[in-house]
Amino acid sequence: MAPVIIIPLTIVGILGITGYLIYRFIIFDYLSTKSVKATLKKYQIKKTPFEIIKEYHEKKGKPISDQEISRLVKQYSQNEPEQFLAMYDVIRDKSSSE
Repeated sequence: MAPVIIIPLTIVGILGITGYLIYRFIIFDYLSTKSVKATLKKYQIKKTPFEIIKEYHEKKGKPISDQEISRLVKQYSQNEPEQFLAMYDVIRDKSSSE
């Protein structure tokens, strides 16, 4: 009697966890990146999020590694997408004042 209940519950549990992990680490990342790119395109910004972060930190005088930039792109895309527009504004303002 117990295997009749335990086996389906185990299968459903494994499928649920797998589905969540696929969503969290693949689909959510893809949708976040797509949203940021659409926003940049909407405002006619031709730079990628990677380029924006790199230029922003170079203008601040603190260049960072490509690996750190990639981590920040993912973090900002998922949690704070408006940061790209704010950083772009800073880059644009500093470029026009120079």
